Amino acid sequence: MQAVILAAGEGKRVRPLTWSRPKAMIPVANRPIIEYTIDALIKNGIRDIIVVVGYRREQVTRFLNQLDLPIEVVVQEKQLGTAHALRQAESRITGDFLLLPGDNYIDAQSVAKIKDVKNAVLVKEHPSPSNFGVVTIRDGQVDSIVEKPDHAPSFLVSTGIYSFDKDFFRFIQGNDVTEAVSCVIDAGTGLSAVIADDWQDAIYPWDLLRLNQRLLRHLPAAREGTSSRHATILGPVQLGKGTTIGPNTVISGPVIIGSDCTIGPNCCILPNTSIGSRVTVEPLSLLGNAIVMDDTTISSHSRIVDSVIGERCTLADHTSTGSAKGILEIEGIPTRSEFGAILGDNVTSGSGARFRNCLIGNNVTLEGNRDVISRIIPDSSRVI
Repeated sequence: MQAVILAAGEGKRVRPLTWSRPKAMIPVANRPIIEYTIDALIKNGIRDIIVVVGYRREQVTRFLNQLDLPIEVVVQEKQLGTAHALRQAESRITGDFLLLPGDNYIDAQSVAKIKDVKNAVLVKEHPSPSNFGVVTIRDGQVDSIVEKPDHAPSFLVSTGIYSFDKDFFRFIQGNDVTEAVSCVIDAGTGLSAVIADDWQDAIYPWDLLRLNQRLLRHLPAAREGTSSRHATILGPVQLGKGTTIGPNTVISGPVIIGSDCTIGPNCCILPNTSIGSRVTVEPLSLLGNAIVMDDTTISSHSRIVDSVIGERCTLADHTSTGSAKGILEIEGIPTRSEFGAILGDNVTSGSGARFRNCLIGNNVTLEGNRDVISRIIPDSSRVI
């Protein structure tokens, strides 16, 4: 069996994190999201994999070339939709295939449940169904899929993961896979609904925190770095090569820390935290339920919780992030949110800055002890 992974999209609702990377390449638990999809396929013996790339395609291609797998890359020159992306791979498909989004997490057990079912879709209940294609079923067969309805008829949604044969291409008339699937249903061909065991999408950037928690849940302990004999490490913690943990630092897993990081002394790293490579966390700082990407510096006496921090950020001393409820306008739609802060790449904060329920764009400089609450700061802004 073949598999086609769609990794051509930008992920506009996950900005500012997708300014410099496609959504499929956002690191969660220190691995790009697409890698979890590939792992699920490999565990099911599926090695004939085609990946459709587009937005910032060089990043996806570079990553795939590092894998010890014969993955074929196909380019979608213009991002015109999911069905258009699939069309780019049509000439490479020889028979039955799985279609998967590259920016969702799916487990191997769910792939196992659908891979041998002809014409099927993986479905899962979701508390916010209107963000997805909402599915109604009858006697195990899909009755309808309605894309992002204002009033969802059920909590059952499509994961975007399908099992098709090559005959599916004759149903593609526009650029959207869901439209083609509706044509399959209308033609009476039949589409089976298979319940997924474990699946999650990150619709908004703060959803990455929940995905990070899920992926750290079964983290095995591994320590290539070094820690002071006066440091305390509890639970499953991974330390990358070249990383040093200073004295009197306490780390409570699950926590993953990449290579060549400097943590502490006198720091506290709480559960559900992922720290990339070459990150510095200066003394008397606390991190928890957070994603911190590569080459970022968090200065002393800082508190970073419920937040995603992009690459190459420099947060001055006494910087604080903390969860708060608010309403942010995402893609022109007022959206309820609850988190600390989402910082893009190359953000610089002044001493004593405080962030609550805010999106900070890329290349932003915030001077002094600013309070930023329930706001979106555009890219390249300077806040004085």
